Amino acid sequence: MRVLDPLDPLDVDEDVPAAVEACLGEILERRLAEAQATDPVFAADIAARVVRFARAGGRRLRAEFLWWAMRGCGGEDAEAGRALGAGAALELIQACALIHDDVMDGSSLRRGRPALHVVMDDQYGTGDRELPCGTFGGAAAVLAGDLALGWADDAFAECLQGSPAAVRAYGVWRPMRTEMVAGQYLDLRAQVTGTGSAGQAVRTAVLKTALYTVGHPLALGATLAGAPERTVGRLREAGRSAGLAFQLHDDLQGTFGEPAVIGKPVGEDVREGKATYVLAVARDLCARRGDRAGLRLLDEVAGAPGADARDVARVLDLLVSCGARDQVTERIEELCARGAGAVAGAGLSPAAADRIGLLLRGACGLAPGVTRTAGAVRDTDATVLMGEGR
Repeated sequence: MRVLDPLDPLDVDEDVPAAVEACLGEILERRLAEAQATDPVFAADIAARVVRFARAGGRRLRAEFLWWAMRGCGGEDAEAGRALGAGAALELIQACALIHDDVMDGSSLRRGRPALHVVMDDQYGTGDRELPCGTFGGAAAVLAGDLALGWADDAFAECLQGSPAAVRAYGVWRPMRTEMVAGQYLDLRAQVTGTGSAGQAVRTAVLKTALYTVGHPLALGATLAGAPERTVGRLREAGRSAGLAFQLHDDLQGTFGEPAVIGKPVGEDVREGKATYVLAVARDLCARRGDRAGLRLLDEVAGAPGADARDVARVLDLLVSCGARDQVTERIEELCARGAGAVAGAGLSPAAADRIGLLLRGACGLAPGVTRTAGAVRDTDATVLMGEGR
């Protein structure tokens, strides 16, 4: 795999996202060339859009967790290229997940721009022509997400060639993909069945986001460095707690955040009836207090696509007045602290443990997103667009 050769891990330490971008760009360039050789229309309509989507988004948070776990477990030159390749593969998994999410949720915006399925329908004027699986744009976006997933698997296989940790790394990668699909299905099912308990919301968030955002990237990084299973397991569990905090923060952002920051209309999660933890907590609190008016408001507005801004505002007021927002905020702080504490006690090098702790707190909205470099502090923009945590 020809990426950043020769590669000095200390150089990557200075700016991990930039190194991941370079690796991802090299991978995508080759994949796009293959698509163009297959068919130019397919390449222009689907493959090129997947490339632009993957290169345009996010903070490369998953790749950073993977990198610093690898470095913290003693990974050096031999593991550096593999870690960047695995990080790029995680970014392609994320692209697949977000493209599919937008189709399933009927979201028109992603990162403040038209979602891929909307762009496809606009191009061909098919937005009002329903197919059994939605519109043409929706069907095309499903294929785009599938392509990103295939590229992710290819990238992961390439980066593991010749690695003594290949078998163990695949033992992390395979269940991660299954868990993501399971979590997404549980999320969809909760929306149509109306089963939205707090416990179910947590289970969905763990499978859909927490493990593949933090837990598995940390486990992959440690595995690539040859860390013992005890260390890998500790990091996975630390990431489970911190990843759940990340998703709960993402839910709060999606409910209360400013449209310019979250990249979507305010209250969209409420209108869609997403089975978020904050809505589940609000239902539990209203039920315990016998607040029938509050429960009725949630039943009437949550999941009602036609709900107007006034209705959504009333729900947001309820989430504050019943104490749901404060309770979720406290839970986020507790989970993030637990995850950071577990990372600190996992036996990583102090510098790597410190970097991971900073990443965790920034991702959970608990501190500015700063990355410490040798003798300097660099602002990395802590903003996490709503939906990045899925």
